[in-house]
Amino acid sequence: MRPPNLWGGWIEVITGSMFSGKSEELIRRLRRAIIARQRVQVFKPVVDDRFAVNQVVSHSRWRLDSERVRNAAEILERLDPRTEVVGVDEAQFFDDGLVAVCSRLADLGKRVIVAGLDMDFRGEPFGPMPHLLAIAEEVEKMHAICARCGGPASYTQRLTEATEQVLVGASDIYEARCRRCFEPGGPAQPPVLYPSEEEGG
Repeated sequence: MRPPNLWGGWIEVITGSMFSGKSEELIRRLRRAIIARQRVQVFKPVVDDRFAVNQVVSHSRWRLDSERVRNAAEILERLDPRTEVVGVDEAQFFDDGLVAVCSRLADLGKRVIVAGLDMDFRGEPFGPMPHLLAIAEEVEKMHAICARCGGPASYTQRLTEATEQVLVGASDIYEARCRRCFEPGGPAQPPVLYPSEEEGG
């Protein structure tokens, strides 16, 4: 990875399913920037209060202080002009304005590091993430371990019958699944049938 501060701003996106290590990778990159004596600001949406109110916390309990914001525009309002690196966690929960905000920050010469789910529990693109993936200079897709078969997992399985897209939770209502074990929409939906399982298949 090239040092972005030598060429101006850019956008890095860390994505994947739940339990794939996205927040941990975000924290790792931000900690390295802090060690390098760069000015860092970290933001997360107010809806994410699972582990701590004013910290980004990974499932493995890595922590880094952060600021909670109600929408993407508030990131610009709270930005310190001296900030060199901006971190954004749980990007899928933000409004579509996050795309313009990240582009603006990069245009200002900031290194922008964003972490978020690329797909919801239905296996569909989630919030502003698809657009961010398209405009980012760097994308890293993380993989979890499938809770059913132990293979590489790219999907987030909801374990409840709730149907709303945004339902904040952890291992109590979600687990990682691979493509074969994933049941789009959760247990309330009929299971996916593979060719070998279909009558006459």
